[in-house]
Amino acid sequence: MTSAPTAATRPLATLEQDPRWARIVARDRNADGQFWYSVLTTGVYCRPSCPSRRCNPANVTLHATLAEARATGCRPCRRCHPDETATSPVHPAITTACRLIETAEETPTLDEIATAVGLSAYHFHRLFKAATGITPKAYADAHRADRLRRDIGKSRTVTDAIQAAGYGSSNRFYDDATNPLGMTPSRYRAGGIRENLRVATGASALGTVLVATSDKGIAAILIGDDADALRQDLRNRFPKARLIDGDADHARRITTVIAFVEAPQIGLDLPLDIRGTAFQQRVWQALRAIPPGSTANYTAIAQRIGAPRAVRAVAGACAANPLAVAVPCHRAIRTDGALSGYA
Repeated sequence: MTSAPTAATRPLATLEQDPRWARIVARDRNADGQFWYSVLTTGVYCRPSCPSRRCNPANVTLHATLAEARATGCRPCRRCHPDETATSPVHPAITTACRLIETAEETPTLDEIATAVGLSAYHFHRLFKAATGITPKAYADAHRADRLRRDIGKSRTVTDAIQAAGYGSSNRFYDDATNPLGMTPSRYRAGGIRENLRVATGASALGTVLVATSDKGIAAILIGDDADALRQDLRNRFPKARLIDGDADHARRITTVIAFVEAPQIGLDLPLDIRGTAFQQRVWQALRAIPPGSTANYTAIAQRIGAPRAVRAVAGACAANPLAVAVPCHRAIRTDGALSGYA
């Protein structure tokens, strides 16, 4: 049997273009048992979800079976225990904590959440990050940012939207160095004219992925067969924006997005710069609430957002979705159960 290629002989680009590398970067627990990897410099082999410090891809070899990983002569990692059975299901306290964060008027502290779910703060923090890949604070920040984007277009004033999102006061929002809008609230509310968008593409199991980002967030995730067609689609969506080729940092974001495309249940630890009308945002939020593996028809979605007569408008909002997979319009089907056109 031919031995697995060594890190020294395998071109670096081959590994970084392999969808499995994106799942290692994302520490995807759902990839455990599907493949393993060994690290030349440390002499260990690991499962994809290993929590160890990220290794240099130049030193990594991927293995389709556990036997191949063992045959390298490396020892099993003492942190992820790759020889053992895959990890257990998510602790129910994590789901409870997520709902608590999402429904709180202001972001609760770590101690408050841990007390509510009956765990110590230290133990809860470890469980939460192991299950979601992000910290409770990062989850809360992302939810608060989504809420602000959803409401800023329909609130009476920018201040009302900021306070309703859970910032407490405008000062707290403006003092936050990680502005989730990527621009001033007034400019975002006006449509983000004169905006620079960094653009890059990558390959995934679903086809070519294009990611466009503003200074602080993702403006679009588009998937298709042709990179040029995707770029034209982006230009049609943001005709007033200046498109710039992405730098190395942007390329790293592409890897994270592709990991999400490969395994949507791991979540997306990136700010989502969602544009659209207030109605579209309501539809997109409803789409994101549909669990992976499930579907809903346009009529049901219209009822969920409180607009039962707006079935055609719901279909239009699905077609206008600029964040393929992250906002899962592919989970929307026609009333007769048949597939329909979607972004």
